[in-house]
Amino acid sequence: MKDFFKHISTRTLIVLLAFCTFSSFASAQPAPVKNAYKSVFTLTTFDKDGQILASSHGVFIGSNGECLSLWKPFVGAYSAVVIDAKGNKHDVETLLGANDIYNMCKFNVKATTTPLPLATVSEATGAKVWLSEYALKKAKAYELGINKVETFMEKYAYYIFTDAIEDNLEGCPVLNSGGQLLGLIQESTITTDHYAVDANLNTTFHLTGLSLNDAVMSKSFIRTALPQEQDAALLTLMMAKQKGDSIKLSQYINDFIEAFPKANDGYFEHAQLELAALNFANAAKDMEKAISVVDAKDEAHSNYARLIFNKLLYIPDSTYTDWTLEKARAEAQEAYHINPLPAYKQQEAEIVKQMGQYQEAYDIFMQLTNSGEAYGELYYQAALCKSQLNAPNEEIIALLDSAISVQTSSNAPVQAAAPYYLARARMYNFMQQYRKAMLDYNEYDTLMLGRVTHDFYYERYKCEYNGKLFQQALNDIARAIILNRTEPVYYAELASLQLRVKEYEEAIRTCEVLTSIAPESTDAYIIKGLALGELNRKQEALEAFQKAKELGDERADGFIEKYLP
Repeated sequence: MKDFFKHISTRTLIVLLAFCTFSSFASAQPAPVKNAYKSVFTLTTFDKDGQILASSHGVFIGSNGECLSLWKPFVGAYSAVVIDAKGNKHDVETLLGANDIYNMCKFNVKATTTPLPLATVSEATGAKVWLSEYALKKAKAYELGINKVETFMEKYAYYIFTDAIEDNLEGCPVLNSGGQLLGLIQESTITTDHYAVDANLNTTFHLTGLSLNDAVMSKSFIRTALPQEQDAALLTLMMAKQKGDSIKLSQYINDFIEAFPKANDGYFEHAQLELAALNFANAAKDMEKAISVVDAKDEAHSNYARLIFNKLLYIPDSTYTDWTLEKARAEAQEAYHINPLPAYKQQEAEIVKQMGQYQEAYDIFMQLTNSGEAYGELYYQAALCKSQLNAPNEEIIALLDSAISVQTSSNAPVQAAAPYYLARARMYNFMQQYRKAMLDYNEYDTLMLGRVTHDFYYERYKCEYNGKLFQQALNDIARAIILNRTEPVYYAELASLQLRVKEYEEAIRTCEVLTSIAPESTDAYIIKGLALGELNRKQEALEAFQKAKELGDERADGFIEKYLP
C-alpha cells in the first residue's frame, strides 16, 4: 500500500480523498436509498416563446403525478415538462401550491408515478443522510453530513450542509437511511453552503377558490389546480371568467366536469363558452348531456332555458333555428314540473314577456306576488308588461310603488331597490311630474353611492330643466361633462342654460370650448352670438352668426338681420 502512495501525485491524492469524503459506494447505501432514483425527475420550464427558462430536478411525492420541486424555475414560466427515471416525458398540468420564501413548489402531471415517502422524523445535527441523483438507469446516492439543523414555523427542519456538492444536483432529494424524503438540495445565495427545506412544508399548501389571485403563484403563468371542494372549485371558475383568459377557463371547466360530473355548473359554463364562440349545436349538446347525467335535473332544464333565452336576446342574427322562445319556455316549464320553485315560474314569465304575450306574462308575475313570494322584481316586471299593454299611467306607478315598498321592507340590501326608483323617476318624468321625478332620481343617485354614468346626469339634467330647477340642472350638466369631456351635446346644453340664466360670459367660454372639440357645431356660434349680443358686443355677435351661416345653419339669417345696423 505504501508503494502505491509513492507512485501517485499529491494532487491526485487530494482529489481521491475529496471524492471519498463526498460519496459512498453503492455497497454502503441502504436498499431504500438505492431505489430512490426511481422517483427523481428533471424539470425544465419554458418562457412565452417556448425557449428554455430554467432547468432543475424534483421528486414524485404521490402515485398520481404529485410532484415537489424548487419554486424559482417556475417564476415567469408559461409551461414546463418533467422527464422521469424511465425517460418518459410529462407536461406539467397545474400548480398545487408554492412558497417563495423557502423556494418550494408542488405541482402535478398526468401520470402514474412512484413516490418517495415524506420523512416522519427530522434528523439531528451530525447525522448522516443521502443525496440521490437523477439517472435513467441506476443512480448514485452521495452521503452527506448535516452541519446544522434549524427550526422554522415551530416544527419544520432547515438542514445546512458544508459538503462540496455539484451544481447539477440542485433540486435532487435528500433522504434518510430509510429512503424517506427530508428535502430538496439547494445552493445558498449567500455562502458556499447548501441546504434543504423540510419537504413536509408542502402539506401546508392548500388550494382555495381565491388561489387564482395568490401573490406567489401569480408569478408563474402556469395555472393553479382546481380546489377539491366543489364550492371552492366553482369560485375558481367564476374568477377565471373575470380574468378573461378563455383557454385557461376552458381547462378549468374541463377539470370541473371531470371532478364533479353530476354538477350542473361545469356543463353550463362550457355551454356558455360554446355560445360565445357561436357554436350553438355544441352548446346544445352540453346542455343535453347535463340533463342526462346531473343530479339536479330541474336546474339543468332551467339553465338550458336561460342559455336559449340569452342567445335569442343577444345573438338573434343566426341561421341556427333549433332554439326558439317556445323551446326556452318548454325547458323552464319542465324545470318547474320537476321542482315547482317560483324562480322557474318567473323564468317562464320573462320568456312569455319576450314572446310579446304581455297579458299572460303579467298574470304569471302577479300570481307569484300572491303566492307568498312577493319581491320587488315581480312588481317591476309586471309594470313593464302593463306599459306594453298601454295601461293607464297610474296603474304602472302603483306597481312601481309596490316594487319599491316590498324591496325596501325586505332583508335584501336597500341598494337592490335602486332600479325601481329609476324606473319610477322615468315614469314621473314622462308624466311631466318633474318634482316627483326629481325625488326618485335623487334617491337612485344616493343608493348608487354616486357610481352613475354621464348618461344619468344628462337624463336628470333634462328633468331639472323642464322642472325649472336651473341651478340643479347646471350642476348636473357640468357633472355629465366631467364624466364625458368629448360629447358636444353636453357643452351645447350647458351653454344654452347659461344663456337662459344670464350667465353670458360663462356661456361664451363654454361655446369656445365646444368649438375646440366640435368646430362644425353651429349651436356653439348661435349661442355665442346671442350671449355677445346680450353684452352689447354686436360686432362680435354678427361674426359668430355669420360663422353659423357659413356652416349652413338657417337660423343665422334672422339673428344677423336683428343685429345689422
